[in-house]
Order: sequence, then C-alpha cells, then structure tokens
Amino acid sequence: MAFSILIIANGFANAQGASNKTGLNALITPENSVLLLIDHQPFQFAGLGSHDPQTILNNTIIIAKTAKLFKVPTLLTTVLEERGGYLVKGVQDVFPDQKPLDRTWINAWQDKKVVDWVKKQGRKKVIIAGLWTEICVAMPAIQALSEGYEVFVIADACGGNTKESHDRAMDRMVQAGVIPITAGVLTGELQRDWARTETVPGLAAILAEHGGNVGIAYAWEVQLLNSSQQNKK
Repeated sequence: MAFSILIIANGFANAQGASNKTGLNALITPENSVLLLIDHQPFQFAGLGSHDPQTILNNTIIIAKTAKLFKVPTLLTTVLEERGGYLVKGVQDVFPDQKPLDRTWINAWQDKKVVDWVKKQGRKKVIIAGLWTEICVAMPAIQALSEGYEVFVIADACGGNTKESHDRAMDRMVQAGVIPITAGVLTGELQRDWARTETVPGLAAILAEHGGNVGIAYAWEVQLLNSSQQNKK
C-alpha cells in the first residue's frame, strides 16, 4: 500500500514538473520574463577558455538588444568592478543609462538587491547569461530554481574557464531543472508571430548586424528583393 502511494505521489510530482516545461505557457514571452546579464567584464573574458570571446560578446549583444527591443526588464550586474573591470562597452552601450549593479557576492542570487529587483518585476521566468558558466551562472540559476522561478540559461552567451567546466556546469544546471537555450532561440521565442510588425524592423536590424550566416542570408534576400523591384520599374 505504501509503495503504491509512493508511486502515485511521484507521478503527481512529475506531472506538476512537466506542466512547467511543456505547452504554450512554457515558452518565453516579453510579458513573463526578465533577463540577468552577469559579469561580462574584462577579467572574466580574459579567463574565458571554453569559447571564442568574440562569439560570446556578439551573442550577449544580441540578447541585450533583443531584450531592449521587446521591453524585457534587464538587469546588468558586475562583480568587484574596480578590479574585474567595467561591463564591456558593447553590452553597456545597449543600456547607456543603466549603471550595472556591482556585487561582492560571487553568487548574484545571494545579493539581496538582485533578488529584490527580480521580485519587483513580478515575473517567474528568469533568463540568465554570464561569465563564468560554472560559477557566476550556475550558482544563481540553481538557487533561483529552489525559490519557484523557471530559469533559462542562454548557453552560447555564457562561457567557462575551460570547455570542460562550461559543459559540466550546463549538465549540472540541466539536471537541476534549468532550461538551456541559445541567443537565436530567444529572438524567435520573443517575436513568435511575424504579424507583430512593430518589432520586425528592429529584430531584422539585430540579425543583420550580429546574426552571422543568418544576417548574411537576410542581407542577400533584401538585395534580391530590391533587384526584383528595380527590374519591374
């Protein structure tokens, strides 16, 4: 009897967990999410060994610009700014009027000011990107999960001291319940419908400037469309 109750209880718990990760409500929208950009600073970039630093910077700028375009509340934060360096210019330029919240805590979620900011937004989906994955991303991501937040980590806007440390950190977070996504996924999930025409020009500009092969293909498509219209004239 006790064994049967345990099976039922576990099944109920699994169903509850699955409900947060499947269905339309599991997706990110501009209205249900916040973005934390953690420690994209010179010291952290200097110790980055898992990825090409320029790729991480480019992807971080993509998500920063996308969040701004879709009005997703975004918090910039640094650790020991005087020694670790200011937030890198490409990210700071997206939010020129926001002074990054500087911390002493390695784990941003242990800083009351960070948690209070998230609570004030009243949203349960927390998107995180930062350096390094194994420390300054994994710690707040895992802690935020325990407090009832759904946590999404943008894997290609994070990097670790080594590839091994980044990969194992991603494994650890996924096992804890974090949902890994990429910068490209964020752009598509927020746009969702091309009938949302007010954000299409801004998103197209982001992809054209930072989208790599996608941006190149888009520029080519624009060229062909313009050529076709000129030929008709």
